[in-house]
Amino acid sequence: MSSTASDQQEATSIPFLLPTVSTTPKTWGPPSETSSTKFHLFPYAPFGRSDRLGRAADFSQNNFSQNNNSSSQHQNQRRDRRFDHHGGQANTEFQYKVQADDFELVDSTKATSTSGSKNYASSNMKRMQQNRLRQLNARRTDDSGGASSNYQNQFQKTRRGGAAGRGPGGRGGRGRGRGRGGRGFYRERIDRQASVAVKTTWTMVQEMDLNKVSKGIVNNSKPLKQEDLLWCGFLDKYNEVYDKCSTKNPATLKRSENKEFYYATTMDDPNLEKFAIEQKGTVFATDAILAHLMTCPRSAYPWDIVVQKIPGGQLFFDKRDSSQFDYLTVNETSNVPPSPNKSDDDPEGINTPERLSVEATMCNQNFSQQILKTSTERKHFDLPNPFYDEEDNDGMEPASVAYRYRKFDLGDDVKIVCRTELHGIVKKGVTSASNEEQYMTAFALNEYFDSLNPYSKTNIPSAGMINWREKLDSQRGAVFATELKNNAFKLAKWTAQSILAGADQMKIGFVSRAVPKTNYEHQILATQFYRPRDFATQVSLNEGSMWGFMRMLIGLFKDQPEGKYVLMRDPNKATLKVYAVPSDTFEDEDEEE
Repeated sequence: MSSTASDQQEATSIPFLLPTVSTTPKTWGPPSETSSTKFHLFPYAPFGRSDRLGRAADFSQNNFSQNNNSSSQHQNQRRDRRFDHHGGQANTEFQYKVQADDFELVDSTKATSTSGSKNYASSNMKRMQQNRLRQLNARRTDDSGGASSNYQNQFQKTRRGGAAGRGPGGRGGRGRGRGRGGRGFYRERIDRQASVAVKTTWTMVQEMDLNKVSKGIVNNSKPLKQEDLLWCGFLDKYNEVYDKCSTKNPATLKRSENKEFYYATTMDDPNLEKFAIEQKGTVFATDAILAHLMTCPRSAYPWDIVVQKIPGGQLFFDKRDSSQFDYLTVNETSNVPPSPNKSDDDPEGINTPERLSVEATMCNQNFSQQILKTSTERKHFDLPNPFYDEEDNDGMEPASVAYRYRKFDLGDDVKIVCRTELHGIVKKGVTSASNEEQYMTAFALNEYFDSLNPYSKTNIPSAGMINWREKLDSQRGAVFATELKNNAFKLAKWTAQSILAGADQMKIGFVSRAVPKTNYEHQILATQFYRPRDFATQVSLNEGSMWGFMRMLIGLFKDQPEGKYVLMRDPNKATLKVYAVPSDTFEDEDEEE
């Protein structure tokens, strides 16, 4: 009975037929001959076995999202890139094409009438939202074949040039261009040339990284003993009238037409030669050369110094007569240093590094003499100026400078004899009862302008600088901080020179052009006294590191044989190179001079 029922059930059951499945043994997916199937008209989205499957349907795309948060947009974009392995054109057959004239996204939020910071914040938010909606509309129109791609590109350029910046000239691109996104953002690459051409007869002795060498100095102790060997020249007293200079009451910087300035190098100094013969020291240099070497890790421009080691083992740090060593630099360590090329705003090239260097040196010379009183209160020292010739003076007189020859004992049989300079005498204290006199040095910082337009509140100085006429009286600290950033090497060198000379005070003057288009007329906007060691703390200059760097250089040349060497900085990277050169190197330059 049971067998009969089962036979009847098998006879009446519907047979199960397997569907036809087309397979390809060599590829993944359906074969190319699929015209016989009912799905042959459906588009096929390619994929790979290693792809990570994403969402089957996504209704949270940016085109339909009501969320205006920029962080959410970035997250969505990163999420889309994570699951999109075939570029932006993959699976476009399944996307809905929105025509340009169908609809546009508009801002439907209600304007709120608030005051204060809320009103400012709401207006910024509204402006950002409108810009975002314009961008979305432009993207949709561009995807649908519209002609708004040019507008989108222009919007993107404006955003990168303006909104991405900081400070004035940042958001919206309306600022005056001192921010990263403004006028001074583009930094022109400058490939500088070496201060002296390296010849084939020169031999490389050693190459040092300034950043690593300055951090690896072990002996940072100060000199064991200091003593004065000789005083020469004379000094005038400081004129307190220049303490009252301000931007509203500036003093015109006058030229010292009848003053003679001397920049004699080490080998041309008769007193240093005399001390070398008397075995007063083992190392001889001037304060400018010594301070330059002590602070050279901060330098950015190329320079060179000649070192001679004589048979007795004595070292002479010298300079070439045709070098630009004695000229001051301007904005050497700035993020946007002066460009060596002429611009449309500067057709005469008065803002090139060479012209600015001459201008800064002239301002420094004139300032150091103008702030002193007349020769009625002059103090003379043991010997007159060793470089002044009374018979061949042509109506000129030496500038108010006292040459103080000092000896520094560093230990380990290292004794440095240095010729230092002092520029004036100032009374100690503010009361008339204080009769004690102090020695001072004087230096001038100078301001220059990129634009040749007359002074106005809309006119700005060079990139990375602050308009002194607007900020110097009220925010002198901010002006000083900016100068410390732009002229770190120059300020450190002045501080080192003042410490070497044993100056009690250091006078800093702020000199600016009277008219931006001329570099021959200047005004003194302010002056400030600083104690050299206190000033060294402000500029992050460690006196022990200065002497430690000098010990390292002296030890380097002690291990070398007798002869002539050139110590030079690489023009485009912080590297110090030492070359051994023939003894007659630079002799032709000396003969021409």
